[in-house]
Amino acid sequence: MKALASTARKANKYDVSNRCASSRYGLAVMLFVFLLTSGCASSGSRSKPESEARKAAEANTSLGMQYMERGQYEIAFGKLKKAIAEDPGYAPGQTVIAVLYEKLGEDDLAGKHYQKAYEADPKDGDVNNNYGTYLCRKGKTSEAIGHFESALKDPFYSSPVVAMVNAGTCELEANNIADAELYLRSALKAEPSNPDGLLAMAKLNYLNSAYLLSRAFMQRYESVASHNANSLLLAFNVEMALRDREASDRYLYQLQNNYSDSEQAEEARRLSGK
Repeated sequence: MKALASTARKANKYDVSNRCASSRYGLAVMLFVFLLTSGCASSGSRSKPESEARKAAEANTSLGMQYMERGQYEIAFGKLKKAIAEDPGYAPGQTVIAVLYEKLGEDDLAGKHYQKAYEADPKDGDVNNNYGTYLCRKGKTSEAIGHFESALKDPFYSSPVVAMVNAGTCELEANNIADAELYLRSALKAEPSNPDGLLAMAKLNYLNSAYLLSRAFMQRYESVASHNANSLLLAFNVEMALRDREASDRYLYQLQNNYSDSEQAEEARRLSGK
């Protein structure tokens, strides 16, 4: 919710999960696939030269991601298992199968493979961002922040704003408001229209009872992104706090119209008394 080996060039980029389902306002996970690199032989591929093993792992990882995107998880799982059997040290293969395990509700196995991806490439920005995102979802904030910081130290990491927003959102989920604001402001300074950063800042200011500021960030968010159930509930809460019943009713209507059976719609109805 990205990887770049020190001797590799980046190939196809995939955003497998841009919002984490277990986090109320989300952490971004980004996955990248590598081009082939040469190097020392992998301990898990004794019968083939490393170059052949890496090619096979890369191809099966790419296929696995394509099947995941189609929702064909059983076929994807087979391809990804084959990828990591061919080359256990191929970090993208370990990361993608970790994402699949999370989708299947196998958190412990997901963590095992995120850890293996990290062991395979401990300095890589994408690997650290993905592992940090997982650890944050598990409530391990300090460990997660360490990995986000490692991601930011990677000079080849192409998406530092993603790690900044993830770090800020993680701190926010842990109620570390001051630290969250530092990360989020840095992210928005670098990319003012980042929707995840804007939404997180809207939530941060709402929690700080700075409701007008929260509304302003929400308006900026609305100018660059479409609402989901979580963002609509936050916008509804902001307008309720500002006692703007007309505005809160608009968000309530959108929740009921687009997400009628969601927990967010139920909460909004309860708070509105309707």
